[in-house]
Amino acid sequence: MMGMKAKIQNWRLYLITDEQLSQGKSHLQIADAAIQGGADVIQLRDKSASSRELYDSAGQIRELTRKNKIPFILNDRLDIALAVQADGLHVGQTDLPVKVARKVLGASGILGVSAGSLQEAILAEQDGADYLGVGPVYEARGTKADAGEPRGLTLISQIRQHCNIPIIAIGGITPENANEVLKAGASGVAVISAIIAAPDILQATRDFKRKIVS
Repeated sequence: MMGMKAKIQNWRLYLITDEQLSQGKSHLQIADAAIQGGADVIQLRDKSASSRELYDSAGQIRELTRKNKIPFILNDRLDIALAVQADGLHVGQTDLPVKVARKVLGASGILGVSAGSLQEAILAEQDGADYLGVGPVYEARGTKADAGEPRGLTLISQIRQHCNIPIIAIGGITPENANEVLKAGASGVAVISAIIAAPDILQATRDFKRKIVS
């Protein structure tokens, strides 16, 4: 878990895997296609897999991302992140406390924290987060049932004014609205369904990336 921290500010397209939306593609197949399409970082997220299944998928993606020099983040499971030597961990407000995750990860591991309010964002930064996952910005369809009501662009702007670490916006983000999210203060956008549910993940990633870097 090292060597990737300095590049967080340059993350524009943050891809989160989800086998339930991928029309039969595995986490590894999703990650491979997204990397080929230009994704800047891959997060493996699977709340339903067994520990062994998640470990196997994480190990495969760890090899793939290392070969392509792409940062690899694991959602929630600190034990598996450590076991496969992921570059980092992402936790939500009901997951492992940020201070505890930071202590176990050490200074070199990347730690992302979900924040749905200004207070959560400020506390996460104080407790050691390297970046914030802020949202849902817009209504997210078919992904996280517990995401909550859309926060809009105002929250991103507020957090940008009070926090110094990068913001990765999430929730209902598409190629059409991504740039307004970046203009509001986000460093990058996290995407699930807009890419993974597409018939051609590689092309969808490529099209998305082209829109947000133009």
